Amino acid sequence: MNYFSYFCTMRQFLLLLALLTIGVSLRAQTYPPTAMPQLEFALQLRVQIGEAYSAGQTPHGRRIVIPITGGTFEGPLLQGTIIPGGADYQLANSEGTRTELEAIYSIRTDDGINIHVRNRGLVCDGKDADGKPYYYFKAAPQFEAPQDSRYAWLNNALFVCQPEWVKDFNGIVLNVWKVK
Repeated sequence: MNYFSYFCTMRQFLLLLALLTIGVSLRAQTYPPTAMPQLEFALQLRVQIGEAYSAGQTPHGRRIVIPITGGTFEGPLLQGTIIPGGADYQLANSEGTRTELEAIYSIRTDDGINIHVRNRGLVCDGKDADGKPYYYFKAAPQFEAPQDSRYAWLNNALFVCQPEWVKDFNGIVLNVWKVK
């Protein structure tokens, strides 16, 4: 192949690459996006809690600790118990309208596999842009399961959860969905 043929072939290749890049960028600029993530129910956690206590007003806000004393969980692919000893570490702003949550605990499946859970979230109580009252409570649990277990799929996905208030239950019920 001579230099001229090589140059023409390379030029055609670069032109094709540029056109593909422009086409991909134009497609990626759709606003608002038309594709939306799908959710798949993963499990329900019925978390039993102990008496909350406060470390008082800290430089970061009012620190509240809620002990996790046990509970159960169940979903299509797993079930078991919540191991006592974890806690939900909350940090509330001075107005009491915004609280950051970080619950750290472990669960044990019915077949004896321990899984670490770190659930971070946000609770807001205030007014929306139109001045109407609203309440927001969402969280994003992360699971750490043994890689060689049948629960390793928990390590490789994002999850979201929200509470369900159940009468006469000393705790919180969290419904968890996997983002597909």
